[in-house]
Amino acid sequence: MSFRGTEFIARAVAAGGALALTLAMTLGVALAQDKTYVMKISTPTLNAAPDRYANNLAAAIAKDSGGRIKTEVYPAGQLGSIPRQIEGTQFGSIQCEVAPPEFMVGLDERFEMMAAPGLVSSMEHGQRLAADPAVLKLMLGLGADKGLKGVGLFLGEPSGVIAKSPIRHLEDFKGKKIRTFASQFQSTAWSRLGATPIAMSLGDVLPALQQGAIDGAVAGTQVYTGMHFYDAAKYVTMIGQPAIFLIVEINRKWYESLPADLQQVVDKDAAAESVAINPIAIDLENKANKGWVDNGGELINLPPDEQASLLKILSSVGQDVSKTKPALDAAYQVVSEAAQRTRQSPSQ
Repeated sequence: MSFRGTEFIARAVAAGGALALTLAMTLGVALAQDKTYVMKISTPTLNAAPDRYANNLAAAIAKDSGGRIKTEVYPAGQLGSIPRQIEGTQFGSIQCEVAPPEFMVGLDERFEMMAAPGLVSSMEHGQRLAADPAVLKLMLGLGADKGLKGVGLFLGEPSGVIAKSPIRHLEDFKGKKIRTFASQFQSTAWSRLGATPIAMSLGDVLPALQQGAIDGAVAGTQVYTGMHFYDAAKYVTMIGQPAIFLIVEINRKWYESLPADLQQVVDKDAAAESVAINPIAIDLENKANKGWVDNGGELINLPPDEQASLLKILSSVGQDVSKTKPALDAAYQVVSEAAQRTRQSPSQ
């Protein structure tokens, strides 16, 4: 065979190899686009802002991914207590969790920043604080070295204290065993009010109230009404502090396994729904308050002078707790400064 003929064959083989490689690459992209990814979204609540957010996020991601991400929502602690949900999200059996960030304090003490009492004065103020760029940069970056990726932050509701006997005055808190979130800010605050703080996951609160293991608990009326706490206790004292924020955490390894376009879908929808939930959360709060009363419960406000005294007692908790811990103190300064600059609406 002549040299020219050999060269022709070599070129044909090379061309065939290139064609095969192109076909293989095209097939690989097609297979990646056809692959379905399961996204389990877990929340501790029912009929409250966290699970409403989860449902809205699930619908948005399923739609915007063209069904390539199959979303499943598990409210009311179906996948375990809050600590178990955090572990599941951290290690990958759960792909997304929506919960108060202070329960993640075991991963990084700065997660409890949003639980400092006195940060916000209203739901609208809390919503502005949750959208502040400096706060988002801080809070969503926590847990990155623990297998997590933060994708959203929003305000759920102000807190109130449910109790089997009415708490109408500051003095009534003294000697009470009060369930709190896993936050030194909360435990210090309740100790200052003369109560005994007991950190407890939400799923344990109702039986603890029924059995008398605790006298009261910190949460909000969306939780109390949505999960029928009025069957165990009738009184909620509306102290409003601290505000209850929710953080949205994704399992980092699962996120990084997604194609780039699906990562963008998750990021975009999680951020958008963190803003879209704001008017919904206010509506849920109003309906929960009405539902509590309609089911035989009572909403109690402290006398104005005593509410002012409560805020004064609690106002220095954040600074006092954080000042001995450099990382915590730096984070507290970020959040407290943001709280000050967002106190007034831009339109005011």
